[in-house]
Amino acid sequence: MDKHFRLRALTLAVSGALILAACGGGEGSASALSGTAAEGLAIANATLTARDAVGNTRSTTTDASGNYSLDTAGLRFPLMLQITGSKGVWHALVSTDDTGRTANVNNATDSVALLALGLGSSAALQNAFTNGSFREVSAARIAEADARLLDALEQELGSRPASLRSARFTPATDDTPGDETDRLLTLVGTRPQGAGFATYNLMPENVWADSYTAQTYDGSSDDLLTAGLGKTGLASATAPAYANAAAPTAAELRRNAIYNNYRALVDANKGAGGYGSLYGPNIDTRGADTLGEGKIAGLEAIAYTGDRSGKRKAVLMVQVPASFNPAQPCIVTATSSGSRGIYGAIGTAGEWGLKHGCAVAYTDKGSGNGMHDLARDTVNLLDGTVAGASQAGKHAHFSAGLSATERDAFNQSFPSRIAYKHAHSRQNPERDWGRNTLDAVAFAFYVLNEKYATADASGKKPRLIRPANTLVIASSASNGAGAALMAAEQDKLGLIDGVAVSEPQIQPKSLGSLAIKQGSTTVSTAGKPLLDYFTYANLYQPCAALAATGSPGAAFIAGYATNRCTALKAKGLLSGADTAAQATEALQKLHAYGWSAEHDVFHASHHALATPSIVVTYLNTYGRFSVTDNVCGFSFATTAPAGTVTATSAAVQAGIFAVGNGVPPTGGINLVFNDASGGAKRDVLAVSPSTGLADAALDGALCARALVTGSDPVSGAALTGTLLAQSERVRQGIREVQADGRLGGKPTIIVSGRSDTLIPVNHASRAYYAMSRQADGAASRLHYYEVTNAQHFDAFIDNAALPGYDTRLVPLHVYFNQGMDLMYAHLKNGAALPASQVVRTTPRGGTAGSAPDISATNLPPIAATPAGADSIAFSNGVLAVPE
Repeated sequence: MDKHFRLRALTLAVSGALILAACGGGEGSASALSGTAAEGLAIANATLTARDAVGNTRSTTTDASGNYSLDTAGLRFPLMLQITGSKGVWHALVSTDDTGRTANVNNATDSVALLALGLGSSAALQNAFTNGSFREVSAARIAEADARLLDALEQELGSRPASLRSARFTPATDDTPGDETDRLLTLVGTRPQGAGFATYNLMPENVWADSYTAQTYDGSSDDLLTAGLGKTGLASATAPAYANAAAPTAAELRRNAIYNNYRALVDANKGAGGYGSLYGPNIDTRGADTLGEGKIAGLEAIAYTGDRSGKRKAVLMVQVPASFNPAQPCIVTATSSGSRGIYGAIGTAGEWGLKHGCAVAYTDKGSGNGMHDLARDTVNLLDGTVAGASQAGKHAHFSAGLSATERDAFNQSFPSRIAYKHAHSRQNPERDWGRNTLDAVAFAFYVLNEKYATADASGKKPRLIRPANTLVIASSASNGAGAALMAAEQDKLGLIDGVAVSEPQIQPKSLGSLAIKQGSTTVSTAGKPLLDYFTYANLYQPCAALAATGSPGAAFIAGYATNRCTALKAKGLLSGADTAAQATEALQKLHAYGWSAEHDVFHASHHALATPSIVVTYLNTYGRFSVTDNVCGFSFATTAPAGTVTATSAAVQAGIFAVGNGVPPTGGINLVFNDASGGAKRDVLAVSPSTGLADAALDGALCARALVTGSDPVSGAALTGTLLAQSERVRQGIREVQADGRLGGKPTIIVSGRSDTLIPVNHASRAYYAMSRQADGAASRLHYYEVTNAQHFDAFIDNAALPGYDTRLVPLHVYFNQGMDLMYAHLKNGAALPASQVVRTTPRGGTAGSAPDISATNLPPIAATPAGADSIAFSNGVLAVPE
C-alpha cells in the first residue's frame, strides 16, 4: 500500500468519525469517564449529571476532592456534563475523542461549551443541557473552542498552558491548597467573543471579598512607604505616640507597624551606618539624595486569602505608587521576613519596588503577627484592632481554635497564656509560603486591572495588565526570600520573570553527594533543615559564646552561660575539665555543624535574642501542635522581672500589631518554661529539674532536640510513646517545607552575608545554590553573591544595646539593593548578570558603639567580572567558595 493511499484512507477515517460525532452516533469505546469538578475550590460531594445525545441521563457523586467517575456504557456521544458549585452551574461537552482521557468540569470547560455551541449566557447553556440542543456539536468544534480558550490564556500568560478540559490537577479544598493549574481557573475570567475569547478581571478565588479594602494616600500627610513619617520620622529612636495607647486607631497602628518594621529590617539607628546616605527613603534609584523625606503617594489594597473555614489564612496587600506606568507595568513581591505582619518587608523589597514605580505585592504568608489572649479571649482583626474572639469569628487574624470548654480548662491549668499564629495555627504555614507569594502576585494583577481598566458594555473589566506584558520580580529577605524561591519553584504559569533575594531561609531537601568547600576545606555539615541546626545551636550556643571575647550582647547570657556549660558536662555532652575548656569544645561543635569562625562573636546575642524562641515556634508549627499541647513544656506569656507568669495587660494586645515580630519574645510576650523547678518561669531564668541549675531551660532544649532527631540526645536511645508520636509529627512537618531547587531556568540572584549566624550560608544559601545548580543543570541561571562581614540583622548594627556590631559588620541591605538593580536591568534591558562571587567588604572599625561613618570604600560593588580569587564555582558536584 503506497503512501498516498494510506493518507487518503486516514483522511476518510477521520472524516467519518467527525460525521458520526456530529450526528450523535456511536457509543464511546470506553465505558467509564473520570475527571475533576472544580471552580478553584473542588466541588466536593456534589451530584454530577451527564446527558447524552438522545436524552438519557446518568449521575454520580464527586468525592471530597471533586473527583468523579461515571459509567458511560449505553450512552450515546456527545455528552454534556453539569454540576452545581458555590459560584455557579458548570458544564462540559464530551465527545468520543475524550474517551480514555480526563474529562474535567469547571468554569473553563463552561466557557468552551459556550463557544462550541454559539451561546451567550449561562442560562442558555443550562437550557441546552435540559433540552438536548448540544447533540449536533462535533468533536472538532469542541476541540476548536478549547484551542481558542488556550489562545486567550496564552495571550494572558505569555505561554500556552495545558488544557483545563483534560489536565490532571489538584483543586483546593478546605484543608489543602490547590496546584498551579487550579490557580489558572480563577486567575482570569473568560467569555466568548467572536470566534475566540475575551479575558476579564476576576478576584482570585481564595480572596475574601468581604475583607477587601482600598485606601489612597496623598504622599504628604500619609504615604505608602513611611506612613507620613518621612525619612526623619523613621530615623527617630522614639516611636510615634498613640492618642490612646489602650485603643489605638487602625491608622495609628498602620503608622507604627511601618515604623517598627522598617527599622527592624535596616540599620536606621545612626546616619553613620549608611541610612540617609547609601539607602533610605530619600535615596533615589541612582543612589543620589534627591527624594527629600521620601514619601510616596498611591493606592494600598488589603484582604484576607484562605479557605472558607478561616483556619488556613494569610493576608495579602498591594501598594501601587502614583508613579506606576500601566504601559510598562512591573510588580515586585515583598513577602514578610521572619514571622512579621503584612508590613514585614516594607524596608527591603517594598521600598525598592515603590521607588521604581512598581506595584508591590505583599503577604504575611500565614505566619504573621496574630495573637490570641486566652484569658481575655481577645484577638486582633485584619487592621490590627482588637475584638472578642467570638465577635471576630473567622475574621480574626488568628484564633487558637479552642472550644469554650477547652479554653476554660487550659486557662485553669495554665493561666494567662497566649496563643500565637505562627506557632499555634496548626497549619504549618511554611508549606504554603511559595503559594502565598504567588497568591500575592495574582492579587496584584486583580488590583491593577481594577484600577486601570475600564468596564465594557457587560460591566466587566478587560485584562489590560497581564503576566505576559508585566515584569515580575520575586523578592524579599530571610523567610520572605525563602518564600520567593519556593514560589519560583512552584510557578508553572510563568507569573514570575526573575528572582532577587537576600539571606534566604531556605531548606534544601537533600544535598546527596554534593560537597561545599571554603578555600581548601570541605564543610563537614551542610544543608541541614532549619529546626535541626537551630535545636543544635540551642544546646551549645550559650556555652560556646564564652569562648569568644568581645561578643556583643555577652551580658544578656551571663546569668546562664556558665551553668549551661556545667549542665552539658554533667549530661555527658561536653567533656572539658573546666568552663573554659567546655566553652572551647562547644564552639568546636558548632564549627563542625556548619558555623565558622566568622560567627564566633555573634553567638551570644543570637541565643539571647533569637534562637530559643525560634526553636519553640518552629517545633510547634511543624508538628501542627495546639497551644494546649505545651510541647516540651514551653508556652508564651507576659512575665514579671523575676520571670514568673503574670496577667497580660490589654495594652499589649492593643499594640501588638505594630510592635510584634510574630515570634515571642516580642511586644511584651515572653517564652515560658512551664516545667521549671519551683513553677513556670521565663526560659532564660528557669531552673531545669534534671540539673538543678539556672541553665536557661536545658531540659526543654534537650526535648526539642529529641523531637527533631527522633532519639534522646543524652542517651542516644530511640524515642517511644508520646515523644515518638510528637517527633514523627515534627519530622513530617519539616519534610513538607523542604525545597528541591528546580527553578526552571528562571534568572535568580541570591545575596547572603558570610557572617550570618542566624541562617548560616552552609545550611541555606550555599547548600541551596549547589542543589539548584545540580537540579537545573545547564538550564540554571542562578547567581550567588556572598558578602564578607555581613549578616542577617542589619538592625543590630549601630544598635546601642549591641556595641561591636557596628565596628565589625557592614549593611547587607546595600547588596540587596544592588541585586535588585542587577535583576531589573537584566529583565528590562537584557544586561548580563555578573558571575557568582565573593564580595570583599571592609568593616568600619573604630571603637565599639561609635564606629566611624561608613563610606563607599567599605562597600565595593558586585563586580561585573569577578577576579579569579573571588569567583564562586560549581563543578562535578562541588561548590567551591574562595576563602
